[in-house]
Amino acid sequence: MQPVLEIRTPDGFTLWPTGAHKPYEFLVLDGTLTPEEVGTAVWLLAATNDVDPEAGEDRGPRPDDPLGALLHGLLTMEHLFAPGGFRVTDTTTGAVLEPGCCNGLEEWRDWLEVTDGCGEAGFGHDPDAGAERLGRVVRLTADTSEANSPVIELPVEELRRLIAGAEQDLRDFVRLAGAWAERQLPERAAAVTAALARALDLDDPA
Repeated sequence: MQPVLEIRTPDGFTLWPTGAHKPYEFLVLDGTLTPEEVGTAVWLLAATNDVDPEAGEDRGPRPDDPLGALLHGLLTMEHLFAPGGFRVTDTTTGAVLEPGCCNGLEEWRDWLEVTDGCGEAGFGHDPDAGAERLGRVVRLTADTSEANSPVIELPVEELRRLIAGAEQDLRDFVRLAGAWAERQLPERAAAVTAALARALDLDDPA
């Protein structure tokens, strides 16, 4: 189980170095990313949440400088979106469950509903990835809209272990991104690190 971001290509972006990625591929978030990959992830999260304040929102005006303007939404929006989710690969059969469209890493705790809550959760559409608890076994379906969709089955206890590992990967990424921000955005490093933690639903960036 890996936390992944769905990447867009930062064409023409020059505020900091980014990696070379194909549109709509997944970038795994953990503590082993290169500085350029971290730059891509931070750019994506900032660009995705680059939304002008709506009437009545107390977020202040968008700054005039390019960096401040790009980071404004990430630093001021209450609810942030991180396109992607958890990708699960069965290393025996090769079956893969990937997050679908409109799924976000900020919703990763929905997986806990499968293990310890209502017993089921969905993870976007096209594909319609889903998980269902059946007694002490969890069935992960890559696309619930397809009759012959690949399926992964594993014990509930194993899924809990995988979720804990993916959460640790997210925390490792935030720590790595915090060190990156100290170098690339020293005056905004603390605020950016805290915003990344919020975007990934981590209560404590440390």
